[in-house]
Amino acid sequence: MNTVLYNGQLRRLVPRRFATFSLIIAFTLLTACSSTRMAYRYADWGIVWWVEDYVTLTGDQKAELNRSIETFRRWHCSTELPRYADWLSELESDIDNLPLDEQDIAGWQSELILALDRLLMEVTPIATALLATLTDEQIDELTRNMAANQAETEAEFLDPDPTVSLQRREQRILERAERWLGSLNNEQKSTVAAFNRARGSQTAIWLEGRARWQQALLEVLQERQSERFNSAMVRLIEDNAEVRGERYQAMVSRSGPALASLMSDLVAQSKPQQRSHLTSELANLRQDFDALSCQG
Repeated sequence: MNTVLYNGQLRRLVPRRFATFSLIIAFTLLTACSSTRMAYRYADWGIVWWVEDYVTLTGDQKAELNRSIETFRRWHCSTELPRYADWLSELESDIDNLPLDEQDIAGWQSELILALDRLLMEVTPIATALLATLTDEQIDELTRNMAANQAETEAEFLDPDPTVSLQRREQRILERAERWLGSLNNEQKSTVAAFNRARGSQTAIWLEGRARWQQALLEVLQERQSERFNSAMVRLIEDNAEVRGERYQAMVSRSGPALASLMSDLVAQSKPQQRSHLTSELANLRQDFDALSCQG
C-alpha cells in the first residue's frame, strides 16, 4: 500500500483515506449503506469536496476554500491521524485475541462514529461558508449535476429485476469482505448470503434517502442569504439521517446491529490465514497513517 502524503490534494485525500478507515469497520462497506455515518463513501457531509465536483467554482471561492482546507488539514494531521493509528493498533490486538463477540465489534463501531462526529463538526462551517457564496447559476449547475449523478447511481445499484439487484449486492459484499479476509470459505459465503437476503430493499431505501437529502439541500440553498441558513445547514450535514426520512432512519437502526453480527460471524468462521491476512492489511493501513506527513 502506497503512502499518501498530505498536500494540495487534501480534497481527495480525506474522503479516500477516511473512507478506507470507515471500511475497516464494515469490511469495506459490506452493504450499500450500513449506517448513515459509517458509510462515509456515500455520506453527503463530504460536501466541501463534493460541491467542487458538481459546481464550477470561481477563483475567489477556490482561494477561500483552500484557506479553510489548510486549517482543517492542520487539525486533522495533529489530532485525528494519531487517533486512527492507535485505534488500528487496538483493532489488530483484538483480532489476535479471539474470540470476538458482537459487543466487541459494537465498540469498534462506536469509536468510528465518534471519529466521524468530530469530522462533521470541523467540516460543517467550511461547507456552510462555501455554499453561502454560490450564485443562482452555480445552483442551477449543481441541480443538474446532482440529478444526473442520482440517475447514474440508481442505474448502477438497482435493477428492474429485484433478484438481479439482490445478486449484485451480494457480490459486492463478497468482494469487499474478501478484500480484508482473503477468499471466503463456504460457511462464510452462506453467512453473507443470509445477511444480504435479510437486508430487503435497503439499497432502494438508501437511494430514496439520498434523493430526499439532495432536494432538501436545494431548498435550503434558496435561503442562503437568510439568518436561518447556518442552522439549516448544520441540520442537513450533522443530522442527515433525519432529513432522509423515517424509512432511512429505521434502516439505519437495524443495520448497525446486523452488521456487527455479520462481522462477528465472519471472524468466528475465519481460518488462521484469513485472520493473518486481515491483521496484515490493518497493519499496512496503520503504517500509512503513521507515515502521513503533516508538513507542506
